[in-house]
Amino acid sequence: MNLSINYNPDILTCLANLSNDEVFTPPHIVNQMLDLLPPQLFNDPRTTFLDPVSKTGVFLREIAKRLMVGLAPIYPDEQERRNHILQNQVFGIAITDLTSLLSRRSLYGSKKANHPKYSFCTNFGDNEQGNILYNRIEHTFKNDKCIFCGANKETYGRDDTRENYAYQFIHTDNPETLFNMKFDVIIGNPPYQLSDGSGNNGKGAIPLYHLFVQQAKKLNPRFLSMIIPAKWYSGGRGLNDFRHDMLNDDKISTLVDFSDSRDCFTGVDIAGGICYFLRDQNFSGVCNVINVNKQSKNITQRRLNKFDLFVRDNLSLDLIDKIINKSNLFLSSIVSSKNPFGFPTNFIGKDYKFENSLSLVTSKGITYVDYNEVLTGSDLIKNWKVLLSEGSFDHGGQPDKEGKRRIFSKVEVLMPNVICTGTYLVIGKFQNKEEAFNLANYLKTKFCRFLVGTILLTQHISKDKFQFVPMQDFTEEWTDEKLYKKYGLTEEEIAYIESIIRPMDATLFDDTPQEIEDNDE
Repeated sequence: MNLSINYNPDILTCLANLSNDEVFTPPHIVNQMLDLLPPQLFNDPRTTFLDPVSKTGVFLREIAKRLMVGLAPIYPDEQERRNHILQNQVFGIAITDLTSLLSRRSLYGSKKANHPKYSFCTNFGDNEQGNILYNRIEHTFKNDKCIFCGANKETYGRDDTRENYAYQFIHTDNPETLFNMKFDVIIGNPPYQLSDGSGNNGKGAIPLYHLFVQQAKKLNPRFLSMIIPAKWYSGGRGLNDFRHDMLNDDKISTLVDFSDSRDCFTGVDIAGGICYFLRDQNFSGVCNVINVNKQSKNITQRRLNKFDLFVRDNLSLDLIDKIINKSNLFLSSIVSSKNPFGFPTNFIGKDYKFENSLSLVTSKGITYVDYNEVLTGSDLIKNWKVLLSEGSFDHGGQPDKEGKRRIFSKVEVLMPNVICTGTYLVIGKFQNKEEAFNLANYLKTKFCRFLVGTILLTQHISKDKFQFVPMQDFTEEWTDEKLYKKYGLTEEEIAYIESIIRPMDATLFDDTPQEIEDNDE
């Protein structure tokens, strides 16, 4: 069978559309990633490629197809060429036993690399795995957590009859020993996360993808390319160091960004979108950032570390610069941290008033707590303030069918002696209700929500997402028209904001801020 044949329909395209549980990469995206590499790599019989997270073998197959074309002048005999490529140039590490069989079937034509009748390679002898490894690895637990990936022992300390998701590539301090060779190109689509057995009904998850990128860098390949969730731009659990390293890595020559993951993976909805990058060991300079939205692309050359969080949208950069250059104080300075009064999201107070009680706003309604139960934020209790839902209205920063976002779910005014759980953030503190209402209306402007939305890629809103929102004098009322004029926005800039931010109108939530108080009689 000739590896250069393009089958239709492609079974790996079908697999890529199966589900969110295992995100397979469609062949056309693989080839877009391979197109970023210098074409001469596929003409050189010494170039070596590794997919350390092989699922279907699609990366290895598409690489082999290109090598079959590129090496034809050097190895005119097709079988000799095929043997050389499969033995010496293309390598993989499967993530499970099942995906090792899929990958070998894709690359070698048989789940056994040395099958005498069906394998494309005739020189593997008694080696059934070929160059696609799979060895079951056990987690290394310390204090009930895996020291390599963070998996908890209770959930993943399994016997060998069950998959334990201990991925071979990242469960070692010495990845170079897996093949004992140098790779020119490392490319793949790593597992994105691992359930930690906690969180929302046991569905909490810890990110994994950054561990594969970091491990691959240890091997110092000439080129590194991986497709990963884009949450690392401005959020993600435990990703601060990874984000800092990525944004300050001037060897990343290209970053391709999909704000809607469905533009990359058909039918797969990944909150925050998806991206892939190329890291070139010999490159140093500004990055080619490509925003993909449906069939359109916007391309800009820029440094990734302009801010400590990454602004994905190329079109927003000049607008943000214009606004922050006219500002010296930002709203992040008056936004509370998580759990502003020390009560977690699932806390429920008493359902009746009592002496010295405070009204507590929860996701289920108003309850009551003792003043002395307040663990933090006591300076806010006697003041007027604004309540904001900690959860975004949008799904992981993705727009609606019209291409617009709302950003905030709920904006309301809290009167004195009313507090809230961690379901909400608190913004500002005022001696009078008029200033609190002016702040609430400012939050509802498209201007404010646009600036928050430039770096809000997850479901959770935090104070750092307000770092581009300028502070205002809240003895005044603020409207979009007044703000556009104050910051000198052009008609084109105004039209851009208006085109991507929805109004907060009465069809979704009352556009007039509601004064939350205790109405119990």
